[in-house]
Amino acid sequence: MTGFTRREMLLTSAAGIGAVVLTGCGGSSSWSSESGSTLRATWGDPVGDGQLRVLPGEPLIERDDLGGGRAGMGVSLGTLGHLTDAHVLDASSPARVTFLARLGPPFQSTFRPQETLTVQVLAGAVRAMRSLGPDVVIQGGDLIDNAQQNELHQALAALRGGSVQPGSGPDGYYGVQLESDPDPFYYRPDVDAPRYPGLLREAVRRFSSGGLERPWLPVLGDHDVLAAGELVPSSLTQRLAVGNRALWTLPEGLSLPPQLKLEAVSTPDGPPLSGLADQFLLEALQGPTVKVPADPRRQELSVGEAVVELRSATAAYGADERLDFVYDLGDRLRLIVLDLASRVGGSGGRVVPGQVEFVRAALDGAGDRWVVFVSHQTLRQTVGGGQLQAVLDSSPRVVLLLNGHTHRNRIRPRQTAAGGHWEIETASLIDWPQQARALQLHETHGGAGVAIRTWMLDHVSPGTSGVSGVSGLTGTLGRISRELSYLSATGGRPGGFAGEPSDRNAVLYLPPRRIG
Repeated sequence: MTGFTRREMLLTSAAGIGAVVLTGCGGSSSWSSESGSTLRATWGDPVGDGQLRVLPGEPLIERDDLGGGRAGMGVSLGTLGHLTDAHVLDASSPARVTFLARLGPPFQSTFRPQETLTVQVLAGAVRAMRSLGPDVVIQGGDLIDNAQQNELHQALAALRGGSVQPGSGPDGYYGVQLESDPDPFYYRPDVDAPRYPGLLREAVRRFSSGGLERPWLPVLGDHDVLAAGELVPSSLTQRLAVGNRALWTLPEGLSLPPQLKLEAVSTPDGPPLSGLADQFLLEALQGPTVKVPADPRRQELSVGEAVVELRSATAAYGADERLDFVYDLGDRLRLIVLDLASRVGGSGGRVVPGQVEFVRAALDGAGDRWVVFVSHQTLRQTVGGGQLQAVLDSSPRVVLLLNGHTHRNRIRPRQTAAGGHWEIETASLIDWPQQARALQLHETHGGAGVAIRTWMLDHVSPGTSGVSGVSGLTGTLGRISRELSYLSATGGRPGGFAGEPSDRNAVLYLPPRRIG
């Protein structure tokens, strides 16, 4: 029961990839465009040899699936940025369950070859958002990976701007990707293809982020408040997080208890094991563990602590432990943000008493505004989501449902008696294609309809040449993360997370509707 080997974790079957990854090459430029806009240029592998190259931009595809025709653009309602599922993580944390990845799907997300570079990718996406200059940025949830305080502080520093200190412990990194780790499962950048000697040292080097320089709204995700995005933090997981013993290898003969069932909705952002009990972890910890440097900054956050920190850093408001709020962008656009993160465990969303009434009241109070509904999970992945969907379907003011969580670019039309709306999912920043999304909303038909222009933003990194002090690197840490995410045999490339062209850059028309 060893699952994938390190060699199998990275794509090795494409023609010519061996020479490519051994040299660490990857394209003729550090990024496709300095703004990150995929309307100008993007990344791809047109030859199929595993090497990413700069490609021409992708045009906007017009979609009138909901009927009503392709109307001309009228008054602008606002520009939104959506970056989601950054999963800024502490790759040295002894509370992580990387050992489960060797079991294969659906546990592959517990280890990724690019996992030491998450905050650098977030900083690159922030730079792209700053170039876009939206009216407001939506941080779509799963900002962090393991509900840890140090993860949140690093992520917030990247978003707000200023000095960012990645890593943890006295050395910055001490984990499964060390050259000294003999386990054949984990990718080690110092010795395994694609080789990047010194990458782990550079990954924990302090750097500066320019920040968003725009108001931003937080959406609470499962990983923001649950260990591994699944488990309610307990005294055991807290002791593991701040302690000095880590479990890197699944003990021989230990398997998941047969009574534990996978969740009905599997997602790529965590092991779907909401029933994973402390007993299983206790049994696993009886096997061989590794002594690692402890760090008290790894303490797991309570839901209240996480919500307070997010709210205080953003344009959100409220006083309780749920991030449910309304944000009006002028007198023509209203955003309703709902916190669907489960407090009882599991990565799926959960509607709690009072939320349906909150959304109904927010719709009733929208006045002449069009409405964008934002949550981390889709309503299809949410317990009680059907009732909430019915409320949204009944309102002619609702034009867009915006989600993360699936790590996938996807756009779907939803026909309703009230005129219909669009459902948009945005890819994650941790898995391929590591993109964020721009959205511009315009009135059409003299104010009776709406059109949404949306396109993807590639993350871009400050600096165009080699990373100081790292032998043999030809680009930035953000570029290396992009390459590793593409090469991963269990990530977003084989999973099709990039979506179809019409899921990325599109103009989405909504027909005119009568507002009573």
